Amino acid sequence: MPGGYQLTGETAWVTGWGLIDTLLIGAVDDDDLVHFFVLDAHDAATLTATPTHLLALQASNTVTLRFAGHVVPADRLSHAQPYADWAGTDSFGSTLNGFLSIGLATRCAALMGTDDLAVEISAARQSLLDATEAQIPDARATASLLAARAATELMVQTGSRSMLTDQQAGRLYREAGFLLVFGSRPTIKQAMLHRLRA
Repeated sequence: MPGGYQLTGETAWVTGWGLIDTLLIGAVDDDDLVHFFVLDAHDAATLTATPTHLLALQASNTVTLRFAGHVVPADRLSHAQPYADWAGTDSFGSTLNGFLSIGLATRCAALMGTDDLAVEISAARQSLLDATEAQIPDARATASLLAARAATELMVQTGSRSMLTDQQAGRLYREAGFLLVFGSRPTIKQAMLHRLRA
């Protein structure tokens, strides 16, 4: 539109709503060009936030944003690039998310007071650091499943107290479940399912 852009659609995973001032939002046009806009992070008549009720990390203030012809002035455009080019650089974020699982597994091991997982944690961390784009799904699968196993072991070791809301074991178990699907891609999902079914 003259003097700016109009956004329609939704983004299902916006973290920090009510805590942040600005957002970088990407929108794809009919020519598969991604436009990135810097937006003010507050509700408007054409921009609504619906809280997402999560199994874990509810304090992240995650929402679904819905754009209904939301007008963005031209000077709020940060940059634009072909979707295929952007998708090719998205692997870095996928790798970065894997380190959340490493941190969770490390915390579980510390709470259990054991070094039994140290070698696996170190190897999983190194795999993420060294992974080529083609190796990222396997590295992410390794990290996510390691975190889930560490959290399960902590639950078992802690016993029935794990079911109390003030216990770290239960919280870490829920967070490990969250990390099995957070920031995932079909290739990561398939790598995990292959290992789980083997």
